Amino acid sequence: MRRRLATLALALAVVAAAAAAPVHAQDSLEQAKKHELEDLRRQASEKRQAAAALKPRESRALGELRRTDRELGLTRRRLGNLQHRQQALGAQLEITRASLERSIASLAAQREKLRLRLRRMYEFGPARELEYLLSGQSFAQLMTRWDFLNMVAQQDRVLLEGVRAEKEQVEQNQQQLVGNMQDVQQNETRTSRESVKLAHLRTQKARTVASIQSQRQQYEAAAAELERTARRIQSLLAQLERRRRQENEKARVEGRNPQPYSGDFARGQGQLDWPVRGELVGHFGIETHPRFGTQIHNDGLDIAAAIGTSVRAVAKGRVDFSNDDYEGMGGMIVLNHGDGYYTLYGHLNDVLVHNGQEVLPGAVIGRVGDAGSLKGPILHFEVRKGSAALNPESWLR
Repeated sequence: MRRRLATLALALAVVAAAAAAPVHAQDSLEQAKKHELEDLRRQASEKRQAAAALKPRESRALGELRRTDRELGLTRRRLGNLQHRQQALGAQLEITRASLERSIASLAAQREKLRLRLRRMYEFGPARELEYLLSGQSFAQLMTRWDFLNMVAQQDRVLLEGVRAEKEQVEQNQQQLVGNMQDVQQNETRTSRESVKLAHLRTQKARTVASIQSQRQQYEAAAAELERTARRIQSLLAQLERRRRQENEKARVEGRNPQPYSGDFARGQGQLDWPVRGELVGHFGIETHPRFGTQIHNDGLDIAAAIGTSVRAVAKGRVDFSNDDYEGMGGMIVLNHGDGYYTLYGHLNDVLVHNGQEVLPGAVIGRVGDAGSLKGPILHFEVRKGSAALNPESWLR
């Protein structure tokens, strides 16, 4: 009996130990999970702190890039205005010089006439005129000769006044010429200063872009900014499309043709001329950074071309939007081609059209720039159906 009780007690102890083992194992597993969770939280906290520390640097780099872009745009516009002023002053200078030469030649001719007249008057003296007047055979002849002498005296006075007037014109043209030359010199000085400033800003921007491209965090921040710009553009195009539909509905109610370009753009698929000639440095769709692996979606094409290269409309249409400094895109133009089709032209240095303007295929609407670009001077070109982006390469020939 005692042996049976001892055996039973031993069996119960084994069962109890076996039941307690999973409990201890479960406790160990929970502890391990807790430690793993704490590690993840710590790593997440460290990454948030690192991101917070990098954010000011990213913001500074992007802010510096945007400020440099704006200042570059203003400097380029000032430089362009100064160069136009230089051309106008040069043309005005040539006109003034030609006018001065004509005035000097006319003055010389007038002076030669006056010299001959004075020489004759000196040779013959006033007695000759009196003799001529009194040698008439009748009173009527006397009056005729009197009138003739008066006419000669009037011509002499006109000749003298002409000489004076030409002399004054020569002096005035000379003063104007001096003033124009001073304006040209001052304009050249200002143009030179703006050119130096432009070169400095270009160097500064190149350093900023190089910094952004060489640091992953800054590049990703710039890419995120480009994506935000893309979303703003999509919202803008959606707004333009709503306005177009409202205009069409209003035109239908009033009995007018609601689609001035209906069918034209769609028929041109695959046949449109390129807005600018250059190397394709950005294709439609997902673009992957070769170093960082960062991916961004490009809604159009990026075509490299020299700053100032003419940008042309790919089809006839109406300017529905134009802006000299659309954030993140520099100068930007949106053309409405009817039927909900739009083309977009971005990173422009100059916008040469205005809202509501009708343009023909091939019309120069802007000039290539690099504002907001991380790829240098480019034209960003998009084709849209409503707010949906289409691949421009399937539309261009």
